[in-house]
Amino acid sequence: MGIPEKLARFLQERSVPYTATTHPEAFTAQQSAQAAHVPGRAFAKSVLVNVDGKIWMAVVPATERVDLARMQKCLGAKKARLSSEAEFSPLFSDCDLGAMPIFGTLYGVPVLVSHELTENEEIAFTAGTHRDIVRLKVRDFLAAEQPKVCEREAILAGTT
Repeated sequence: MGIPEKLARFLQERSVPYTATTHPEAFTAQQSAQAAHVPGRAFAKSVLVNVDGKIWMAVVPATERVDLARMQKCLGAKKARLSSEAEFSPLFSDCDLGAMPIFGTLYGVPVLVSHELTENEEIAFTAGTHRDIVRLKVRDFLAAEQPKVCEREAILAGTT
């Protein structure tokens, strides 16, 4: 399958250097990080959250989980809960379920990233399949995606 065409085009149009690789099939961010030989703290995973009725993508290290109450506070929202597959899967029709790339705006989904991820020089993430990985510089991700950044205590709950 390879990485979604819209992701490849987006990165090329913005002159974002990246490396795409494959690894044995993996279904969790931690497994993907291990298969790709990337430290969990430098492997970004996307968590889809329903915030006041709107889908958001929280991008956090594979080693962490989102604290919904803290995310709600960071966004000034009234309610935040994990999004159901039925809510988000139609938005990512060119991706395997659970393998959505961290560029949510490509799919009309605003992105919130944990500050901890921004402390890495480079990150890796699943890119549309359970086998494809993209690696790029954090500064390039931030420039291309322009996500909202929250401090560690704002959205992370601890190790999983």
